[in-house]
Amino acid sequence: MKMLFNERTVIVTGAGAGIGREYALEFARRGARVVVNDLGVSREGAGKSSGAADAVVEEIKAAGGTAVANYDDVSTEEGGRGIVQTAMDSFGRLDVLVNNAGFVRDKTFAKMAAEEWDAVIRVHLRGAFCVTRAALEIMRTQNYGRVIMTSSTSGLFGNYGQSNYGAAKLGLVGFMNVLKLENQKFDIHINAIAPTAASRMTEGILPPQLAEKMHPKFNVPMVVYLCHEDCAENGSIFVMGGGWFAKAAIVCGKGFCIGDTKRDIAAEEIMENFAEISNLDEAKSVSNIEVFGLMSPLWS
Repeated sequence: MKMLFNERTVIVTGAGAGIGREYALEFARRGARVVVNDLGVSREGAGKSSGAADAVVEEIKAAGGTAVANYDDVSTEEGGRGIVQTAMDSFGRLDVLVNNAGFVRDKTFAKMAAEEWDAVIRVHLRGAFCVTRAALEIMRTQNYGRVIMTSSTSGLFGNYGQSNYGAAKLGLVGFMNVLKLENQKFDIHINAIAPTAASRMTEGILPPQLAEKMHPKFNVPMVVYLCHEDCAENGSIFVMGGGWFAKAAIVCGKGFCIGDTKRDIAAEEIMENFAEISNLDEAKSVSNIEVFGLMSPLWS
């Protein structure tokens, strides 16, 4: 059966171009009422224009869909509330939030100015905070919602010259890990994605032979599925690009217990047992509580 979003309202931030535009178009094709948020800035976050969001809205309407533009800044509390209020004023409810807005200011850490660090953290991490907080207030009253955090392989695995971006993107995974616990009783599912696509954000980063295979549209199916009412996934990370999809996780090894929780432990004991401590052969994804279970030999 085709996954439809009839009577559902979807917010996509940074939807004026690239992956965000593709999300907005596809949700609209599937019956959703879409809030197309975009500040209209450059790849580096400079300038402002309503043109990008307006163009996507017109494209949706021309195809018979329903959409409204919003130009608020995700990185301010006022902007976050404004984006959500646009959804409520226009359509009366909010069902899906895709946190997609962002830009890059790539530079090696040794050469990075504090402003370049702050700017990227502000739009990606604080931006997700500002919009998600306003959105969850509505979703919790409805007892329903779907939220996407856009992480990145730069945060999960690292990428040269992107310490600011990587820090923000992995921060979103930690943000998700807590929110999934606090909101699951309201039937609100929160997942993270790490998409790869040829767009303004990756110009000059992806080799040409790879870029031509990485159209933004190939990231859309996973987001659509995770945001559908029939999807039960919650608190997961999915890496994707070019039609390849995989679940990623932060894992913990079996570990090795030293001492009896009473005596002191010497650094030399860490050195002697470091191979066992570092062994990931039986590593698995665990919850915060399950980590304490791995320590149980100390008090069993």
